[in-house]
Amino acid sequence: MNLDELSAELQDFAQPKKEKQLTARAERIIAGFEEIQRFVEEHGRTPQHGEDRDIFERLYAVRLDRIRTLEECRDLLTDLDHQGLLDGKAVAQNELPEEMDDEELLSELEDMAPGGELTELRHVRSTAEKRAVEDIANRTLCEDFDQFRPLFKEVEAELKAGIRETRRFGQDTSIEQGNFFILNGQMVYVAEIGEMFKAPNGERDARLRVIYSNETESDILLRSLQRALYKDETGRRITEHDAGPLFRDTWDEDDVESGTIYVLRSKSQNPFVAEHRELIHKIGVTGGKLETRIANAEHDATYLLAEVEIVATYKLAGINRTKLEALLHRVFAPAQLDLEIKDRFGHPVRPREWFLVPISVIDEAVDRIRDGSITQVVYNPETVRLVWEGF
Repeated sequence: MNLDELSAELQDFAQPKKEKQLTARAERIIAGFEEIQRFVEEHGRTPQHGEDRDIFERLYAVRLDRIRTLEECRDLLTDLDHQGLLDGKAVAQNELPEEMDDEELLSELEDMAPGGELTELRHVRSTAEKRAVEDIANRTLCEDFDQFRPLFKEVEAELKAGIRETRRFGQDTSIEQGNFFILNGQMVYVAEIGEMFKAPNGERDARLRVIYSNETESDILLRSLQRALYKDETGRRITEHDAGPLFRDTWDEDDVESGTIYVLRSKSQNPFVAEHRELIHKIGVTGGKLETRIANAEHDATYLLAEVEIVATYKLAGINRTKLEALLHRVFAPAQLDLEIKDRFGHPVRPREWFLVPISVIDEAVDRIRDGSITQVVYNPETVRLVWEGF
């Protein structure tokens, strides 16, 4: 018997070779790597990053980057790497793309349900979706909310008066500085738009300063706010105010009077009204005869249950009376009288059309209605003047 025959004869009595047992973690890593190999075989390239890619391809790309950086994975997979995938450029830890963080990736590699398919992704979101959620949630207290509060009140009043409207936020709806929106039931004001830059996905983006009606703010990205508004079924944009044509430039003989702005003063003996009688005025707009309207003022809680005197009237032609009245009330909202009286049935009433403002300022407001600048001002009770909004 020669040596070869002897060796073969002895092998029949040799101890059977034990196969190396793999841990559950190792099996999952191998299975994940084989999934990447099948992708390469089907597409002829390695998986790529980018939000324009299929979600599975992005997952494989992130997984391959991590495998290349982990020595444990490289040792385990070297013998299986017939495509040379492990020899690609290793990605440093701080250079990993933001598609998934370590916890999400390890969850995909290690924590898949037993018997589940490798392509069963759970709770995987794109970078844009994750960033939008984080930006919306990352709000801070707005320290200077006092300067924005009048703007929110103004928009609320104009919505009620029909001067503004809410419309469904579309995918192509633009966002500009000064715009108002409704997001998750809260009013949102875009106070500032920073310098535009190019995002990794090629879109133009910018950092915003957004003020919320609950007195918080955030520095959300423009695209993040856009996505959040679009995904919110109740998301709305609030249109700009449109008071319509208020006055014609000239009053011709054949013009038909369409209304009257009136300013009234109460003769009520209420202590507060009596003390400030020269400053407390009711401002409104009517399309009928004013004298008829105020004939029973002493029986109407709207007129403070007292007679009134007419301080001033201004004739109108070709005007939307409802919009004009809402506009005037918005301008003087900071000086609205907060007074509760009992009607003739003993029910409490808070008249809303009375303002603590001198007649000279009301005259100026009418002049601003004529020249169109009324939409840019608001009454400041401290300075007793009409001032430009935001100052």
